[in-house]
Amino acid sequence: MNAPAPNRVHYHKKARELELGYASGESFRLPIEFLRVYSPSAEVRGHGGDTAVLQVGKKDVGLQNIVQTGNYALQLYFDDGHNSGIYSWEYLFELATHQKAYWENYLQRLKEASASREPAGIQFKQL
Repeated sequence: MNAPAPNRVHYHKKARELELGYASGESFRLPIEFLRVYSPSAEVRGHGGDTAVLQVGKKDVGLQNIVQTGNYALQLYFDDGHNSGIYSWEYLFELATHQKAYWENYLQRLKEASASREPAGIQFKQL
């Protein structure tokens, strides 16, 4: 896949969405929770086969930082401490263009695992 690189990246902090804009005029808004549960990191995806780890309790996750990695990717620093995934332009475009199907798949996996998007316990965030 030869996905385009975004020419605009904007974090909508209040809405917890990352907006990607492209030279074609296309624009996508991806919820931070969606990006977190589909992190390309080995911690989330596993090391091959069926070793992926279902991410639960990520409904309220946000971003602390976004760093461009070379000319091919973004590294996202989530406020739950996760930061090991490198989101290539191809992967971001795939997530953007398949968001509905991927989200429905995630919700189904949560249901099958009797798990929740809701964080467990009391969440403390720095103001």
